[in-house]
Amino acid sequence: MHSALKKAWQTIKTIVNLPVISPFKKRYSWVQLAGHTGSFKAADGGTILKRYSENEEKCFELLMNDRLYSCVPVYHGVVERDGESYIQLDDLLANFEGPCVMDCKMGIRTYLEEELTKAREKPKLRKDMYKKMIDVDPLAPTAEENSQHAVTKPRYMQWRETISSSANLGFRIEGIKKADGTCNTNFKTIKTREQVRQVFMEFIKGDTATLKKYLKRLYEIQAILESSDFFKRHEVIGSSLLFVHDDRGCANVWLIDFGKTTLLPDEQTLDHRIPWQEGNREDGYLLGLDNLIDILDSILER
Repeated sequence: MHSALKKAWQTIKTIVNLPVISPFKKRYSWVQLAGHTGSFKAADGGTILKRYSENEEKCFELLMNDRLYSCVPVYHGVVERDGESYIQLDDLLANFEGPCVMDCKMGIRTYLEEELTKAREKPKLRKDMYKKMIDVDPLAPTAEENSQHAVTKPRYMQWRETISSSANLGFRIEGIKKADGTCNTNFKTIKTREQVRQVFMEFIKGDTATLKKYLKRLYEIQAILESSDFFKRHEVIGSSLLFVHDDRGCANVWLIDFGKTTLLPDEQTLDHRIPWQEGNREDGYLLGLDNLIDILDSILER
């Protein structure tokens, strides 16, 4: 009897000492995957609040009247909370139980052409970017960069895309959140098709039923993108495909993050597949989606 009481007390003590994690924080631990920490707040009625960006507001207003409507979170306008403005969006995780989440950043580059131009006009030496570079690859800096212990931002931005699969495959895995809430963002040097295939297999735990649902949705997104007016007229940079599934067999994919998506001037349109040359503003989004579909298809064929 004494030992049973003692065991019960130990259990109570453990429960009392556990950190309290709100369901929102636990579910939305994925926002840390792509550097969004602090950008989101919980809201009512299956929605979330995302920190306001004028650019993103414009995009969502256009997207709600575009064929891409079914591929993005539903937009509910701008709201004020604690003196700050937020964009109110559908909570994409609301209908999942213990969701597994993957953030795939799409495109062959994650910076706008104008960012590159601005950084070149005022080429500041960045010691923080040099440190990030040598942490990943000590041999990456040139002799001059090593002597300065610094690199310029354009140099870092372009190097960053070449160490991951962004430059060669047109997308990269930014991060994964498992059902238990643990997050992994250590995918900076995942570059080859085989490496991507392995990461994806682990993400779905080899479940081909989930994989088939993801593929069906990706083919649907591909067809909609190819006929979307919004997509034709925008340079889509830093946007992600968000993959979500759970153990009950629910699985879906959405386009998220339009803070850097920019309307092209003078009725210009993009192909989204042809190679980027500075000045043509091509982003390689469809090239990345084609490769992603191809890699996932190859898992089924094995």
